[in-house]
Amino acid sequence: MPERPAGTEETARPDQAADPEDAAGPERPVDREATADSEDASDHDRTADPEDAPDHDRTADSEDASDHDRTADSEDAADPDPAPEAEGTPEPARSTDSEETSPAPESPSEPGRKPRTEPAAPDAGTTPDVPTTPKSTEAPTTPKAGEGSAGEGTGGAATGPDAGSKAAPKAARTAAPAADPDAGPKAGPGAAPKTGPRGGSPAPASASAPVRVPSWARENAHDAERTSEFVALKALEAPTPTPARTPVPARTPMAPAPTAPAPAALVPERTREVPQPPQPPLDLLAELTNTPPPTETTRRTALRRVKIWTPIVLVLAGCFTGAQLMRPLPEPKLVAADSVHTVDGQLTLPWPTEGQGAIRVPGSGDIAVFGEQRPVPTASVAKVMTAYVILKDHPLAKPTDKGPDITVDAAAVADGTSEDESRIEGLKAGAKYSQQDMLKMLMIPSGNNVARLLARWDSGTDSQDAFVAKMNAAAAELGMKDTVYTDPSGLDKATVSTAVDQLRLAEAVMKNDAFRAIVKLPNATIPGLPKPIYNNNDSLLTAADLSVKGIKTGSSTAAGGTLLWASFKSVGEETPLILGTMMDQHADGPDLNGGDSLKLVKENSRKVIEAVRKALASTPVIHKGQVVGHVDDGLGGRTPLVATKDLNAIGVPGQQLRLTLGGGAAALPHTAKAGAEVGVLTVGDGAGAKTVPVAVGVDLAEPSFVNRLTRLG
Repeated sequence: MPERPAGTEETARPDQAADPEDAAGPERPVDREATADSEDASDHDRTADPEDAPDHDRTADSEDASDHDRTADSEDAADPDPAPEAEGTPEPARSTDSEETSPAPESPSEPGRKPRTEPAAPDAGTTPDVPTTPKSTEAPTTPKAGEGSAGEGTGGAATGPDAGSKAAPKAARTAAPAADPDAGPKAGPGAAPKTGPRGGSPAPASASAPVRVPSWARENAHDAERTSEFVALKALEAPTPTPARTPVPARTPMAPAPTAPAPAALVPERTREVPQPPQPPLDLLAELTNTPPPTETTRRTALRRVKIWTPIVLVLAGCFTGAQLMRPLPEPKLVAADSVHTVDGQLTLPWPTEGQGAIRVPGSGDIAVFGEQRPVPTASVAKVMTAYVILKDHPLAKPTDKGPDITVDAAAVADGTSEDESRIEGLKAGAKYSQQDMLKMLMIPSGNNVARLLARWDSGTDSQDAFVAKMNAAAAELGMKDTVYTDPSGLDKATVSTAVDQLRLAEAVMKNDAFRAIVKLPNATIPGLPKPIYNNNDSLLTAADLSVKGIKTGSSTAAGGTLLWASFKSVGEETPLILGTMMDQHADGPDLNGGDSLKLVKENSRKVIEAVRKALASTPVIHKGQVVGHVDDGLGGRTPLVATKDLNAIGVPGQQLRLTLGGGAAALPHTAKAGAEVGVLTVGDGAGAKTVPVAVGVDLAEPSFVNRLTRLG
């Protein structure tokens, strides 16, 4: 058969593109020394005993295909380059993988070579740990005429009638069926393939003849002889099942039939699964139990929420309940049913048309208030505060006590000569008078010079400022908010007060026995004075139907006439004190030093005193068993309180008596039996107020469970 030109060899093989290595790009040059070493290693693999191979499912079709591939390789290796100019166009040297796929079977009669026994092939799933042979960097060499293919070595010429024919495509050699890589011996350099009886056709392979497959088609991808890089023809997303191979008939030397390339065995790529997001508990449970999740409905959702939240709510409710029950109980309180009690009837008092006034019964409270309560000059009524401070700093235990002696200084003697003010005449410097006598000279004739002397004596200095400061401090203690003192006598018109404030002072000072004993005197004889002293309020003090027992008058041009009085009246077995004041009373016409105004204020006060004494009486206020209040346990519980006896109070018609409910001597209990006294009801205010015990009308119990549980404060 005529030989083909060397230049048409590559073009006459259209199936050469099926070679993965050729498709990947230009082949790398092969180092002949590295190739020889690789062939020696391949000789060791090819001499292995076919019986040691683990794959027993190789069929005769695979052996025939292998023989066919080896025959094609032998023909290609024996084909010399007929044209000399072929040397000028070198063919790229094939890689080590190409060399592995095209060697002829080793001749057993080759001299100088001993067959070697190949170890058993590893399992299909095991990758041998063999280092990869470095790729050659030498330049490609041009094959000379008479030599075999680039990967066969120097002695690779084959014999036979069709040795020079290259009818089989290159792809048929490289796409050999996947078989055991170590199934048969590999021909060494210069070995001639076996021929058939007619000399040109290869001899049929025996049943035990090894089958050579390309390294890239082996199951073990890591081959020590592999020096090229495998490039897949398509993405290996999933392993493609290998189609069943069709037995390839043996080619005749005259008409070799091209064999279709067998698909290469694909090595499954190891993939890593992407972790899936966690599934809902119900979906995961359904997947594990192979049951679909239940259909989501409003009722199912509500039930699931109830199952989830019910334990949480119960735990929280238990904690809340325990905390509420462990909290200490609030202290119970007594609450009066009414804050005031109004006496039946109506009283109309003969108040003047101008000025201001107020009346009060200590223990019962205020009876009436008249006029605008604005600060006005007090005149000599200011001496009541002076006496109050002296007795507070230097008290007299009994009305008969004289107290310490006070020496008259020159200033007191000089002030006694003034004609524009009330004064004590006849004082001599160095004379000594008892504290009681000095208080008589202060309150009965209203001596201004004695008021200044007592202020200097109390403060221990020649100044009155320290004593005036004490007077203002005492007024603040008594609640006299509208009162200001600037001097101890009241002569200064800047000393101002109101009728209500003066009643507060009168109630406080009248508690002192020594003071009451002095202010009730219409006149007095003082040892050392040239004549007796007389009270400016003698007309009221001596009136039998008024029972006036003090207190102090005052008059000046600025103040007009002022009077602070005290009267008593017997009501049953009691003799209550009646206190009153009238201020800013001015007589018509010129009134030097307020003499006429003093007469006016005493007359107007007389009318009021008579009317009050006439209307003052005892009136029933509380009846036994009457509900007067309740016990508040602090959590909304109330237990009624009742009076244990009747109570009468002193008052006038229309008067408002103040009611105050307070605790007894012991602390208010949380529990008590019905009828147990737990407090006191006070009627009125001030000294002498009436009281009545109160008791619980029913059993007093602790707060209920619901009240303790629902408490917020």
